[in-house]
Amino acid sequence: MTIKPMSAIDPYKLKISQLRTLVAVADYHNFSEAALHLEISQSAVSHAIAALETELGVILFHRGRNGADLTAVGKQLIVPAREILDLLQKIATEANRAKGLEGGNIRLVSFRSAATHILPALMAQFRSRFPAIEIEVNDVDEHFEIESILRSSKADIGIIDLPCSEEFETWEIYREEYVVLLPRSANLKQTQLTWEQLATYPLIISAKNSCSLELRKYLQRSPKPVNIGYEMREDSTIVAIAMQGLGAAIMPRLAAEPIPEQLKVYSLPTSLERSIQAAVLKDALHTPAVFAFLDVLKKYSALSKANRIAG
Repeated sequence: MTIKPMSAIDPYKLKISQLRTLVAVADYHNFSEAALHLEISQSAVSHAIAALETELGVILFHRGRNGADLTAVGKQLIVPAREILDLLQKIATEANRAKGLEGGNIRLVSFRSAATHILPALMAQFRSRFPAIEIEVNDVDEHFEIESILRSSKADIGIIDLPCSEEFETWEIYREEYVVLLPRSANLKQTQLTWEQLATYPLIISAKNSCSLELRKYLQRSPKPVNIGYEMREDSTIVAIAMQGLGAAIMPRLAAEPIPEQLKVYSLPTSLERSIQAAVLKDALHTPAVFAFLDVLKKYSALSKANRIAG
């Protein structure tokens, strides 16, 4: 007897509707339950499975009084069938997301130095890709204001510099050192101050909780008593007082910039850093535009981390 070679299967003749039916019957082990799920008739389910079996040349289900169970080959084929449907869903998701990026707006809330020195470049980068999306920025003084604005859904993304409560999801986007600003007339030879040198100056620090809390904890480690001479709310005022030679300003570097020529930057006796983070409410329903801006922030975070490692 001569066995005729089986003709090759043309995969492009397979229909998405047949794969959906295959997965539904496999999930429900029943043709009628699958029909209810797919919102089609039971005869349409039977026809789709029969047509798929004919096209593939294999039996996919054992039919019986207790329902339908996958055959051995059916169990093998159900895996790529699910993968194909998952990929189709991803295509639809990305297309819907792209449609959502043709307009809309993003609401950001940030403390002032990040709004001045970090966000503008990121906003420009984002607008070059999505020019139809409007970006609103609200800059505030205190950390608790940012949390409150996010919690009340008046902003989508917050830029913070202190840990948030557990209702927020956060990730670091930038890390910077606290620096000491002194007039150039101080003429210190080394660029890193000792605790003894720092203790000889009245210190000028921020009155804002977000900056002062960590700095006060840091200064408590000093082996020499330090004198906090001035506490000011505005970063520009702190810089101006230091320019007059009234003390040593201690502040995050971004908050000090642009640093006037009359001042010189020194390092603290031991390093103190500020972590700048992005924050969103957990489980919040964000628009495609917000997700796109979060992607920009995450790429910026990765680049910032790589630069720190390289430096």
